[in-house]
Amino acid sequence: MTKQFAAAVRNAALDAIETVIGTTPILKLRTGAAPANADAADTGTVLASITLPSDWMSNAASGVKSLLGTWSGTASAAGTVGHYRLYKADGTTIMEQGSVTATGGGGDMTLDNTVLASGQSVNITGFTDTFAA
Repeated sequence: MTKQFAAAVRNAALDAIETVIGTTPILKLRTGAAPANADAADTGTVLASITLPSDWMSNAASGVKSLLGTWSGTASAAGTVGHYRLYKADGTTIMEQGSVTATGGGGDMTLDNTVLASGQSVNITGFTDTFAA
């Protein structure tokens, strides 16, 4: 039998992620595939670095937590976004990583446009963390 958790447990685990990462984390959009895991060294070129709002995720409900507020910034380099890495506010302590696609593409994070030019506005259109039942 597969282990299952009640919604209250799933929600508490998801809310703990935001607590551990902390306020005003740094989101870095990078080229190429993500490293093997979130403890591995950075890969790819940073195309945009965005400081997220102090309260950056919604309260978890039914095992899902999603972006809160506006996540946007300006590209600092040109290229195609392949993955994101989320760091503590110090900008160096990696806490999470995932795939990036254009809106509707099914990535862990979605952008209005994954092909960036330096100086272009970057808008995150979707981001969720899910703890399956």
